[in-house]
Amino acid sequence: MTGCGGKLARLTSQSQYDVCVPGECMQQLSTESCITRNPNAAGCSRMLKVLLHGSCSYDCAYCSVRLDRSHHAFAPRELADIVHEQYRNNLAGGLFLSSGVPHDTDDVMDGLIETARILRSQDYPGYLHLKILPGASRDDIREAARLADCISLNVETTGESRLRFLSGIKDYANDIIKRIGWIADAAPGRFMTQLVIGAAGETDLEIFNCITALYGKMHPSRIYYSGFRSLPKTRLSSRESTPAWRPRRWYQVDSLIREYGFSREELLPVLDEYGTLPNDDPKALLAHGSDPVDPNSASFEDLIRVPGIGTTTARAIIAAREDRWIRNPGDLNMDAGCLKRAMPYLAFAEAPRQATLALFD
Repeated sequence: MTGCGGKLARLTSQSQYDVCVPGECMQQLSTESCITRNPNAAGCSRMLKVLLHGSCSYDCAYCSVRLDRSHHAFAPRELADIVHEQYRNNLAGGLFLSSGVPHDTDDVMDGLIETARILRSQDYPGYLHLKILPGASRDDIREAARLADCISLNVETTGESRLRFLSGIKDYANDIIKRIGWIADAAPGRFMTQLVIGAAGETDLEIFNCITALYGKMHPSRIYYSGFRSLPKTRLSSRESTPAWRPRRWYQVDSLIREYGFSREELLPVLDEYGTLPNDDPKALLAHGSDPVDPNSASFEDLIRVPGIGTTTARAIIAAREDRWIRNPGDLNMDAGCLKRAMPYLAFAEAPRQATLALFD
């Protein structure tokens, strides 16, 4: 592949380590395709995921983009035309646009925003997600929020000392946390962030404190978790990659915060005595030793704390018990696997006897 096509392939393949949103898409792009399938996306099923600039002057220890010396880049108009063509041909329903930072941050942000501005001026109706660069100006963040459906800035790690291990350029308090605050103001309910699990040696307790603080103070619509991957020629190439189960367990903890409304205090016992998140279902760990609940009388809040019962199932149980007494597990109409997880935490009381006229004779 040569020319524009080759550049597109290169700059899409380099974007693979940013999690694609919206939805739960965790697939990575290959150099063979510029489209990533995102079946759970809200509003589009396929996303063009690309960098504006393929080289970077930042010194992030785990990133391979900074090693690229080819200096591939798109001009805003060039990329906007490609995106529009992909959309018209039904090849992509949305754009996830990020960038390396080969020079001044403000100049690169200008390029990202100009690409979005051209698309919107051409009446592009597709989904648009813009990455905010560390250290971006408040005006650029506001303009990005005006143009995009969603904006995001990766928090990357849990604090200043951990970020110093990863980068000698970025300042955690100023370039990351301060900017996330500005993003929260500019795009309430429309911004996300991402944490790299295992790159900086952060503890699970540090991760727990970081994400609960972010949800409690900044209210992101979503936090994504990416396991550190050891890549050749990077400064952390000798560090072992993070096992796949770690980000998966953090996604489960995350869902307990976002979907189930667990408080920080309720969730803290999920960590063991060493402050470590075990490789086990967090909801089951929290439910261990608790008294069984009766699906005929349990509140919604009690039902969703039962392993295997989510918000949809809890609502279905509450609706069903208005019409009939739930006498046994079969009356719950639950998936077999979920029911097996739930059974140790459920108790089925006998149905109350109906009063008859004979009782008053």
